[in-house]
Amino acid sequence: MDSNVTLTAAHWMYLLGVISIIVTMVFRANVLVPSIAATFLVGLAWTGSALGGLGSIYSASLVAAKELFNIFLVIALMTALLNALKALKSDILMVKPFRVLMKNGPVSYLLLAAITYFISLFFWPTPAVPLVCAVLLPAAIAAGLPPIVGAAAIAVAGQGMALSSDYVIGVAPGISAKAAGAAAAVIADRALALSLITGLVALVLIFVFHRRKFLPASPAHLERWQELAVKGELAQHEHEGTAHKAEIAQGTSREHQPVTGQDLRRELQSVPADDIKWSKLFAVVTPLVFLAVIVLMVLPKLGVPLGDFKGGAGASLVGGAAALLMIFATLAMKGARQMLEASADHITEGFVFAFRAMGSVLPIAGFFFLGASETAAAIFGGDAGATPSLLFDLVRSAQDWIPHNPLFVAFGLLIVGMVTGIDGSGFSGLPLTGALAGALGPVSNIDATTLAAIGQMGAIWTGGGTLIAWSSLIAVAGFARVSVTDLVRVLALPVLLGLAASTIAAVVLF
Repeated sequence: MDSNVTLTAAHWMYLLGVISIIVTMVFRANVLVPSIAATFLVGLAWTGSALGGLGSIYSASLVAAKELFNIFLVIALMTALLNALKALKSDILMVKPFRVLMKNGPVSYLLLAAITYFISLFFWPTPAVPLVCAVLLPAAIAAGLPPIVGAAAIAVAGQGMALSSDYVIGVAPGISAKAAGAAAAVIADRALALSLITGLVALVLIFVFHRRKFLPASPAHLERWQELAVKGELAQHEHEGTAHKAEIAQGTSREHQPVTGQDLRRELQSVPADDIKWSKLFAVVTPLVFLAVIVLMVLPKLGVPLGDFKGGAGASLVGGAAALLMIFATLAMKGARQMLEASADHITEGFVFAFRAMGSVLPIAGFFFLGASETAAAIFGGDAGATPSLLFDLVRSAQDWIPHNPLFVAFGLLIVGMVTGIDGSGFSGLPLTGALAGALGPVSNIDATTLAAIGQMGAIWTGGGTLIAWSSLIAVAGFARVSVTDLVRVLALPVLLGLAASTIAAVVLF
């Protein structure tokens, strides 16, 4: 590959923008303003016109919105379904049977992690945390599981394993793939494998490190837990970083969180007698439908021919199923006439949640899309063949200084991903890690999809809610009534060792 690349003012402005965004992330401040400013400077240098620079700010966000709207849509539909199930109390019934299985600390630990992982795959961990912490965590604590160990299991399984792969909804692999110019389905498959390795290593280590803290089952544990209060410490971190996920999680919680079995019975008794059969029906049908979706997504990878069902068709099926289930659940709860308005309200609430969770990603992604010729051409209205790839050109010009050792490059991208996660978002760094993966792949002897999955692991495990106190880990700590700083200490070493293990596995296996 020719490393003699002519760098223009636009290249240098793009590099300056990348550096400023990374520095801003290190100081855990919001990177939206630096992204917009960098987009203007690149547009100014590219077009030679201040008007062109101004126009590029709008065009970059618009192109990003077009490329990523499918992500917002599936989040909105899944959130709408969750709200409809919450109105019927079907969400409680879905997980309530597992309470009786929590007989001791170790079993509760495994069940808490497994159920959190499954629910978070479909509803995302941020809205799922209030449900898990309200229904299952109290039972686990009564069974002898220390609250901080339960919170660690929820964080690893939800914010870590489920969110870093995002296998069903496909937000994370979709953003990484767009930036890397790679196939989202391949990144999703590799991210799933890496997330499982990281999570299993972390869960095993947490259990080994804290197994002596497990206690015999006793109702007294729950009474002591209810007296805990850590509001003051959590408030210190609530407005730090780029995404106030604790506020989003509170938005999907109940006004009065159920704790004891009596609280749950009171919640279920609030459902009219005529509707309780529908509540039970959707508590069974909903997980069965999504299990069927998982089977349909996995079968083609096992060689079973299913026509054109592949790639992004999985997310579209998830969204379509969620929309229909939401309509039927609302119909059962409200009746035919009120269902029309209530369904529209659920969809609106879903989009509000989607844009609160992901809206700031658009200008950030718009800037990084300037680094690839295809999306840059869409932003500036030119031809992709005649449009330079700013980031790819910068990497090619520096390839003589880049070690070609795959392990070195893989860990380098993991660290970059972790740095981008310092802002507490997890997703705002994916356009950067994806773009770097696409640029480094050809010069590092490692596949770009593998690098994108590794960068995704670093960004989301760090900022998504396992290693940073001002991320959505605040929500987990708040609902579990434990110190968020102590929770970070419990998670840090197991998660870091898990990330190292999955990165080595990625280089060896892929």
